[in-house]
Amino acid sequence: MKCKFKIKGLDCANCAAELERALNKVDGVKNATISFMTERLELEYDEENKEEILKNAKKVIKREEPDVTIEEI
Repeated sequence: MKCKFKIKGLDCANCAAELERALNKVDGVKNATISFMTERLELEYDEENKEEILKNAKKVIKREEPDVTIEEI
């Protein structure tokens, strides 16, 4: 399943790339793609554990980039 988010507060493209790498390591995430220019995050994940995967992804975002916020679109 794919889900798109608006991601706000990223300072640079390098930060986006590092966050993308960290999100791709979350259990259940098949693919995470961040576009710094459009401020979009696209997550592809296992549908079975959606709530837990999203919770863990949000924890990773807060750990890596505490000022970043996301909202589903």
